[in-house]
Amino acid sequence: MSESVAETLETAGIEHEAGIIGAGFGGIIAALELRRSGRTSFAIFERSEELGGVWRDNIYPGCACDVSSHLYSIESQPNPGWASLFSSQAEILQYLKDVVTRNGLSRYIRYGTSIEEARFIESEGCWQLTDQNGRKHRVRALILAIGAYSRPAMPSIPGRETFTGALFHSSRWNNAVSLENKRVAVVGAGASAIQIVPKVAAKVARLEVFQRSPGWLLPRGDRRNTAFERWLFRRVPLLQKLVREGLFWFMELIGLAFLGNKFLQWILTRVALRKLAREVSDPEVRKRLTPTYKLGCKRVLFSDDYYAAFNRPNVELITAPIREIVSDGIVTAEGKHYAVDAIVMATGFFLADPNDYMRVAGRNGRLLKELWEAESAQAYRGVHAFGFPNMAFLMGPNSGLGHSSLVRVMESQMPYILQWLERLERTGSGEFIDVREAVQRRYNAEIQRRLAGTVWAAGCTSPLLDRHGRNTTIYPGLSSEYRRATAHFEAGDYVVMRGESG
Repeated sequence: MSESVAETLETAGIEHEAGIIGAGFGGIIAALELRRSGRTSFAIFERSEELGGVWRDNIYPGCACDVSSHLYSIESQPNPGWASLFSSQAEILQYLKDVVTRNGLSRYIRYGTSIEEARFIESEGCWQLTDQNGRKHRVRALILAIGAYSRPAMPSIPGRETFTGALFHSSRWNNAVSLENKRVAVVGAGASAIQIVPKVAAKVARLEVFQRSPGWLLPRGDRRNTAFERWLFRRVPLLQKLVREGLFWFMELIGLAFLGNKFLQWILTRVALRKLAREVSDPEVRKRLTPTYKLGCKRVLFSDDYYAAFNRPNVELITAPIREIVSDGIVTAEGKHYAVDAIVMATGFFLADPNDYMRVAGRNGRLLKELWEAESAQAYRGVHAFGFPNMAFLMGPNSGLGHSSLVRVMESQMPYILQWLERLERTGSGEFIDVREAVQRRYNAEIQRRLAGTVWAAGCTSPLLDRHGRNTTIYPGLSSEYRRATAHFEAGDYVVMRGESG
């Protein structure tokens, strides 16, 4: 940031050129890129006393990434020492801490600062952030890096408050509760459940898995990286880069199955069905674990040990809907009672709907949450939303992927954001930049049109769809295409404005 820009901000009572909400992968990537571009006037506001986001919060047994370690890492910050092909929660969290320490980013992070409201001050062209203690922080530009998996979805099952045992969401795992030799229920059969079930099954007396609908499961193929491989990656960094690129393009090939390639869709379906037939011994259980929707319509799952858990005598798969929770267990719609000591809600997160989204007030005080509830979440290129000037998203609406690393998506968004910041810095005091409403509407109409030809429009019930039945989560293309789409900032798609008293 130039001295003239710094003086302008200071005169206007603005603390920083940019404020970043969240110190997970997104916030760290944003900070690295801001620093790389020569910008140092920024702060990261982190609600917790520790960085890491989803990799700090999810400490359940078996928690790990289902994207290869070499791909699920920051391109400029390779880690030659990954212990296995797919990293555990603890290893990923340590990786993020190492990146922050190595790059001197700790001084930018304000730990224990939960931003309760972000409000755009139109007359001054800046954002005012209010934390949990009522303190105000003013920044000219706001980057929301709060993550796609930051809002746990807890179903409102009748009687939940009457349960006398331990009940918690998988992302709020209670380590104070021992499950050893207990009767445990896991509600859900998604990405978290398939990691929890195999780990818990071996230690509990009984495990009841309540499944609403089965997921398509593909082999994970995990293994430990050898000492020689780690040594080689340290000595020849280019080799690790080539492995990363190879993995990326392989996942791009897989992604074609979700975008309409029937042959690849058939191959993946056959692989999944063969895995199910080979690993589950009971034909009735196998039938209940077989999805009836097209592979990819919901999130595809990856596991090497989930199916085998249902061969254990102490594990039962229950597909009847839950009617209520009672003091000592769960009652299904059929009236059958299951006595349990603990209930784990592996029920996922709010992805498409804005439930529990932070309070963001844009121009004229319009709340982002209310706007998205009424009209569905929309943003231009997944980065900027009309009516919310000087604000950018990392992993905003329709920028998610169903086949590859979300880290690469955020790395694609930051060059676009940097170009946007450069344009913002050339505006005068009190001026601000907003995306044109017509531009955003045309872009989102095209996104929805393209989604209609993908597997995500195959008709299944999915957390990718909001309450209006609109997919506001997925980008209907490959990761490489999205990177090209965010490579260049088009100033004509935006308008420079000034507040009334500016």
